[in-house]
Amino acid sequence: MVPAYVPNPVAALCGGGTPIDFNRNFSDGKRILGDGKTYRGLVCGVAAGILCGCLQIWLVSTYQLDLPRHTLASVTLLALGALLGDMAKSFFKRRLGKVRGEAWPVADQFDLVIGAFVLTLIFDPAWILANITWQVLVVILILTPLLHRSVNIIGYRIKVKKEPW
Repeated sequence: MVPAYVPNPVAALCGGGTPIDFNRNFSDGKRILGDGKTYRGLVCGVAAGILCGCLQIWLVSTYQLDLPRHTLASVTLLALGALLGDMAKSFFKRRLGKVRGEAWPVADQFDLVIGAFVLTLIFDPAWILANITWQVLVVILILTPLLHRSVNIIGYRIKVKKEPW
């Protein structure tokens, strides 16, 4: 899951610039995504996820580690899917009237996992079916909220995030 876990914090760290929705509103009069979703954040986040995934590929092949056998396709899909999941959550958050940074428990923690899994399932189902067993899924469901909270607290303390959730 490293290629899916890395993009969000990197996007927050490197974000800024042109919003993906170009400041446009949806038919309901609310912003489509908001200022927190930018092209720079998307590109940097996906690139970081892919780089981490490529590092995993190298480590597994070099040291014969017993880890999932990633491919360039799997790491790309996991990284891009994580940020697309985050954007989808932001879209629905705006529809519900929630403002940028407002907590949305469960959705805030698992948007990246759902996005990563859905995109990978669509474009590389063999990889996800071979690597995401029920045991792995349980670990992901336990680890994701813990990592999410920890990384957000760090982001808040280094002033990358305005709120610690």
